Amino acid sequence: MNIVPVALKESFLAFDRKVDGSISFFVKHYGKSKFMVAMSKKVQYLGIETLWEKGPKAFIYFFLFYLVRDMILYIILPIFFTKFSTH
Repeated sequence: MNIVPVALKESFLAFDRKVDGSISFFVKHYGKSKFMVAMSKKVQYLGIETLWEKGPKAFIYFFLFYLVRDMILYIILPIFFTKFSTH
């Protein structure tokens, strides 16, 4: 059974193609941007200290993106859904 109407799905995919697949990438990678995925790989094979020494500005952006994403996913959304479902 198809839940999403075909016209809606096609219009979403057309828009996603216009933005180079960024939306579908974001959903497939659980809220990570391409920058965050690339930085995660660098952290895994370089280590945090080496990554900081290579570029503190990029590391700070990476850290803040993760901080904001995790705060939204694990703190704000559960509180919102709990309040929404209890009333």
